[in-house]
Amino acid sequence: MRRLYIAAVAGALLLSLTACASGGPMTDPTPSTSSSRPPFETTTPGPVGPSGEPTDVTTSQWDAIVADLARRGVEGEPQLVSAEAVQWTNGALGCPKPGMAYTQAIVDGMRVVVTVEGTPYDYRFGRADTPVLCEA
Repeated sequence: MRRLYIAAVAGALLLSLTACASGGPMTDPTPSTSSSRPPFETTTPGPVGPSGEPTDVTTSQWDAIVADLARRGVEGEPQLVSAEAVQWTNGALGCPKPGMAYTQAIVDGMRVVVTVEGTPYDYRFGRADTPVLCEA
């Protein structure tokens, strides 16, 4: 029994030494230029449409949305389409912009969608009553 164990250990050792001596991947520091997998690509995600619990828009939030639309030159009376409480996964509020860095923490907030003369506007709120227009 002891001889069988010694023979198995010696065989495994010989096999690993042979693999290293044959120029396996551990001894070749030069990276391979061919690959069977496609190259890694990054994309910028579009707006996220979370489904949260319906909620009410406060007067200060509504006034902030109306003021933001006016600053953008949008004329007409906004109509509320939906308002939902959401927990965003970071400070981007579900609508990241390329090249921006955001806090990486759960942010309690809400998503408010309004329309003005048929055009939808997707607003996001974090902890403050300052709206962020999510532009796709």
